[in-house]
Amino acid sequence: MSRRSNFLAAALVGLLMAGSALAQDKSAAPAAMPGIQGQNIMDVKPEASQDPGYMKQSNAERAQVQPGNNAPMWRAVGAGAEGYTSYPKADAPEAGVLIQPFVQYPGSRLTTAGEAWRQVRNERIIPYVAALLSIAVLALAIFYWTKGTIELHGSETGRKIERFTPFERAAHWSNAIAFVALAVSGLIMAFGKYFLQPVIGASLFGWLTYALKNVHNFVGPLFVVSLVIVFFTFVKDNFPGRGDLQWLLRAGGMFGGKEVPSHRFNAGEKILFWSGVFLLGAIVIASGLVLDHLIPGLLYERATMQVAHMVHAVSTLLMMALFLGHIYMGTLGMRGAYQAMREGYVDETWAKEHHEYWYDDVKAGKIPAQRSAHNAPPAKVNVA
Repeated sequence: MSRRSNFLAAALVGLLMAGSALAQDKSAAPAAMPGIQGQNIMDVKPEASQDPGYMKQSNAERAQVQPGNNAPMWRAVGAGAEGYTSYPKADAPEAGVLIQPFVQYPGSRLTTAGEAWRQVRNERIIPYVAALLSIAVLALAIFYWTKGTIELHGSETGRKIERFTPFERAAHWSNAIAFVALAVSGLIMAFGKYFLQPVIGASLFGWLTYALKNVHNFVGPLFVVSLVIVFFTFVKDNFPGRGDLQWLLRAGGMFGGKEVPSHRFNAGEKILFWSGVFLLGAIVIASGLVLDHLIPGLLYERATMQVAHMVHAVSTLLMMALFLGHIYMGTLGMRGAYQAMREGYVDETWAKEHHEYWYDDVKAGKIPAQRSAHNAPPAKVNVA
């Protein structure tokens, strides 16, 4: 009996000691670990985002309630916050700005400026301008198919009138060659990835566009100089004059039988001169010089370049659409027009039928039939 009692007493003492040790283990707090500690989201009371000043917290304040949440920092970066940079402000005014602030360009949504520019270019300029140029080409093709080349009604006399002097032709062709180089390079850079890249591949297309970009940049200033020369060379003959309104009302006689009389340049050519050469030309030149970084003292920020690019793209493509009509009339559209600009001379019959008022002034002695010295008209060649 005493042996059983001693065993029970020893067992009870053992249980009491084990329970005491277990209680001490539970009461001892674990040592704190360095760094960010995990936490059960259900234990966060109240939720940190319910704080009235949650959206105004700095990155340091956010780290106190939500460790690892850097949303305030990235929100500031996305709003255009400027960080530190060692680059001089004059050389790199936006070196410390990673993302441009929000803006809404015409045709874009309210978003960061770079994304807004991309939306305008890819969703507005590219498709609408492509449609405009396609419509212009199609209209000229239909017109040529239905009307053909405008021929002379009378026979040529063999007597020549100097329509363009060598200087005028040199100015025109210099500007025309520069225009074609800029138009071809610009169109390939804008639309080439849709029709050319699938044919020649990405590597060759990348090399080609890089080369054309340099052609575009270097030919641009030559176009500026030649366009200014063209403007001052021909401006005196492009002011509104007698018969211009009648020419417009009758569309130059294009849909009738006889052409409407006009001076050296008709009303259609004058509209092209003032709208294409002067107005659009000024916009193209100004925006192009900005893109080429040729305006002294201008702060070349990304926003400046984005706006300049959008203005340049729209104005140049409108100019191309206008000049397509000019190119058509100077080549396929009218017999003798191309020879006039190539050789400088037209037959008296051509002058009388297409520019009757100018022909009358020449015959009256108000305008000399030969304006340049030492430049005889080309001899007429009869083909048997």
